[in-house]
Amino acid sequence: MSTTGQGRQDGTDRRRQRVTTALKSATQTGTPISVSGIARQAGVDRTFLYRHRDLLALVHAAELEPAPHPQGAAPVSGASLQADLANAQARNTRLVARIQQLEKRLSENLGEQVWRESGLSAAADIEELQRTITRLEQRTIYLTASLEEREAELEAARGANRELTRALNQRESTIS
Repeated sequence: MSTTGQGRQDGTDRRRQRVTTALKSATQTGTPISVSGIARQAGVDRTFLYRHRDLLALVHAAELEPAPHPQGAAPVSGASLQADLANAQARNTRLVARIQQLEKRLSENLGEQVWRESGLSAAADIEELQRTITRLEQRTIYLTASLEEREAELEAARGANRELTRALNQRESTIS
């Protein structure tokens, strides 16, 4: 090999070493890992990583790995955080609906109390029908909320499943 060729090879080896060092450092410190970030930290161009598929595969594999967590703490993945966010948003939606339902009931109860105190109350049969209607409306709201909760949980589980499947497929493609 000529001295020029040897010099190029040495330069490539040094850049490869800087990339692996940057990748190890980012993994140990919990720094978010991306092709651009590792290239920047190693002082190489992104195209260098794309030309060296083995290094690119290492970066992509490290991207999928969860960040190190403090001792005693449970590991957290991006998919679990997204599922938690989706669940929290669905819970907030359910709570808003429940608050509206309770406000409506309170308003109706206060209205009925004022109506009775005024002496203009309705006949007994109408009151029984009103109570039945109210019970049925409450049951409908409860069942609707329960259904929405199950649908939200199912969608969150499906999303987490999609993310896990995608991660497994990417990991398998990098292994092959």
